[in-house]
Amino acid sequence: MGYGVKLRVWGEYALFTRPEMKVERVSYDVMTPSAARGILEAIYWKPSFKWIIDRIHVLKPIRFENIRRNELSTRTSLKKKDMNGHSLVCKFIEDERQQRASLVLKDVDYVIEAHFEFTGTEDNNPGKHLDIFKRRAIKGQCFHRPYLGCREFPAYFAWCESVPKSSLKGRVDLGYMLHDIDFEHDRRANFFRAIMENGIIDCKTEVRA
Repeated sequence: MGYGVKLRVWGEYALFTRPEMKVERVSYDVMTPSAARGILEAIYWKPSFKWIIDRIHVLKPIRFENIRRNELSTRTSLKKKDMNGHSLVCKFIEDERQQRASLVLKDVDYVIEAHFEFTGTEDNNPGKHLDIFKRRAIKGQCFHRPYLGCREFPAYFAWCESVPKSSLKGRVDLGYMLHDIDFEHDRRANFFRAIMENGIIDCKTEVRA
């Protein structure tokens, strides 16, 4: 059985990177369910339950903007050793800085509808977890600052009793979108066909690996 919440999140910029773009980052048109889950977990998470994203409400028109960002040119590798044979897990940005273009979303505003499901532990009091999440959301408390796809784009959030009316109308096929990463099956990426109707995306549609 699930227990639902609504959370409004907004920000100046957002970047939900398409995995098929390898060099220049290009954002999906809207927030992905995995990014929404990350925001909820930043506010409140326990090993006794997991967040399931039901719907994402897009409240403002979709707008893109081109920006340039400083990024690392290579990934950190555990194969790199120092003189003593120890792994080096650090990077020096001055040596490996690279400027890249990014197509990001601008002035975003969403409502996340989600519920949590218990994972089988003894800590399974739904009222307690709902109250804790609501209290933390109202007070603006979080384990770490939630972000909109990338850490440099912070997300502002607020508890939401009802969903504001979206300015978007009609049906839009957004194509296949990343749904989430299945960490229980070798970090498999799952995708779904994102259909937005009057600004609402149903995330409970069929998921394909």
